[in-house]
Amino acid sequence: MKIVALAGGVGGAKLAHGLALTLPPENLTIVVNTGDDFVHLGLQICPDLDTVCYTLAGLDNPETGWGRRDETWAAMRNIARLGGPTWFNLGDQDLGTHLERTRRLQAGQPLSAITRAFCAAWGVGPVVLPMSDDPVRTLVETVDEGILAFQEYFVRRRCEPVVRGFVFQGADAARPAPGVVEALEAADAVIFCPSNPWVSIGPILAVKPLQAIIAAKPVWAVSPIVGGQAIKGPAAKMYRELGIEPSALAVARQYQNLLTGLVMDEVDREQAEAVRATGVRPYVTNTIMRSVEDRKALAEEVLRCCQ
Repeated sequence: MKIVALAGGVGGAKLAHGLALTLPPENLTIVVNTGDDFVHLGLQICPDLDTVCYTLAGLDNPETGWGRRDETWAAMRNIARLGGPTWFNLGDQDLGTHLERTRRLQAGQPLSAITRAFCAAWGVGPVVLPMSDDPVRTLVETVDEGILAFQEYFVRRRCEPVVRGFVFQGADAARPAPGVVEALEAADAVIFCPSNPWVSIGPILAVKPLQAIIAAKPVWAVSPIVGGQAIKGPAAKMYRELGIEPSALAVARQYQNLLTGLVMDEVDREQAEAVRATGVRPYVTNTIMRSVEDRKALAEEVLRCCQ
């Protein structure tokens, strides 16, 4: 069974890892959000791509969910001493990734080719692709502070501004990265990982013609909302500020026109029939991934749904 998983953020990376532990590498392609990419300290930073790749490679920091394990911070300490910006932390090993990525981009290599090369160097088996080689930038429309670049909102402002919408700048003109359309067309099913629907999955779906291709496939999503809360990140806060009660049902409604089914946590079992009423098939199980074993177990259950 060939699977394409859409992912971004820590939750998406964890399920992607579980899928990689379950499927032969040639049967799994992971398409990653690049809407939160930005230039910082003159370097091209790709937070979601790096989180997914580091997690698949076993290089991720298990305490933070982002960055590298066993990291050191000498460069950031020196930047601080020199009066440079320190609001976005980059460890020394992580800086090496961004330096080499930026060098290759400036030499004319596309992001998708660079990502493949990095994955080969790190021993990552499945194909990992950015959603596009073209720039797509997530902008957050806020009530009191106007439009903020995503990392300004997410890291510098710590998700404090009240949101009223999102813009995926460049998505209309962006082309899917080489290999993305082919993987989707060959896929037996598509999985939306438990990533933020607004700013992790949303930018991927905004790249034309991906939504139309996905709509023709069996699609299962894992709800990132459990018991009315996001496991990590601002998804629940975003739902509330947009006038929507955060829940597994809200996730089903948001993806409704694309989904075959929704995998939801045991604590939300009472929402299963309401989810079914939207035309989406509910599947209730434990979705909290506290360990590598949990990731693999959830991946196995999601794959059974896809059969």
